[in-house]
Amino acid sequence: MAASCVRTVGSLLGKCGTCTSNINTIKSRLSRQICSSSALHRKNLAAAGPEKFTVEFIQKQVEEFNIGKRHLANMMGEDPENFTQEDIDRSIAYLFPSGLFEKRSRPLMKHPEEIFPRQRAVQWGEDGRPFHFLFYTGKQSYYSLMHETYAKILNLERQQDRLRAKGLISSDTKPLSLGTSRWIIKEELEGMLVETITDHDYKRFLQLMERLAVLPQAGMEESWVLRYRQQLEAQASKQAVPALQTDAQGRAYSTAEGRRKTSNSSVILRDAGSGHVTVNGADLLSYFPVFQDREQVMFPLQFAGVLGRLDVEAEVRGGGRSSQAGAVRLAIARALLSFLSDREVENMRQAGLLTPDPRLRERDKPGQAGARKKYTWKKR
Repeated sequence: MAASCVRTVGSLLGKCGTCTSNINTIKSRLSRQICSSSALHRKNLAAAGPEKFTVEFIQKQVEEFNIGKRHLANMMGEDPENFTQEDIDRSIAYLFPSGLFEKRSRPLMKHPEEIFPRQRAVQWGEDGRPFHFLFYTGKQSYYSLMHETYAKILNLERQQDRLRAKGLISSDTKPLSLGTSRWIIKEELEGMLVETITDHDYKRFLQLMERLAVLPQAGMEESWVLRYRQQLEAQASKQAVPALQTDAQGRAYSTAEGRRKTSNSSVILRDAGSGHVTVNGADLLSYFPVFQDREQVMFPLQFAGVLGRLDVEAEVRGGGRSSQAGAVRLAIARALLSFLSDREVENMRQAGLLTPDPRLRERDKPGQAGARKKYTWKKR
């Protein structure tokens, strides 16, 4: 069953050649051989024994996959050398349409490395003795990782003690920067170790790695730490940044719009100002008498560190004072992007200043006192 998962599409396409008239025959044969790789993903079949998938078997599957990919590219009239996995998925969906809701049950054509799970090498010699001294723990890769990480922690602490004894400790030592990455999840760690671990084991792994990452000299082991972290995609590059414009006085300014509930706001930020803020032609203090509303409006400027530098001219309409303050805050945050660097834009995004608030007032319901409130029940 496992072998047919890769050869379901690859071998059939390899046998059909460049002849496109046999597509219906291929479809009928494929309908009898449809299989899913979900069972392989749920259970590591390599754990049943080291001889489950031999090297020769995997090489044969790779050869069949390459042949099927080439024939599939010829059928679609594309270059086989530049035929990517995305092109394969698109072609399979076009040639073998399926109405199954479960995506893993649909016809697929993936590289054997994605279909067949990773398996361990032989763990013992011909005499039956294991190679690794932690073999009988049942999780030799996991405990080897923990031992090696702890050894690195002790080494860094000893080096820090030596520097402190010589008076060479610097107060401006920068800690290891991990802001653009995350720790690998439990499933990813299991894939790297080719072992099954518990939630408690994964928690101990995180505690040990975080202990290593916060050490002052952790920069020496940066490559080791980043090996177990996954880089996050920077969302700041996807953020639309309005272009800076220049007015008649030569001052740079930027415009943006914001919305909160039924309030809509448009803001103009002018550079080289005195920090004056006006809303609908009135001063901020008189338009927003509530302190929390004024704090909401000024928070993006305070977070970016440009208080007293930019003049704000805001126009807002609709809604109440609270929703108007939220609309002005979002508009100011968006207009600020033109004056900030990419790093500062990413910090604002992570702080939630660029995320619109989609919440709305829930309407009253018929037969009850309000949106959620019910009338008091009386027996008589």
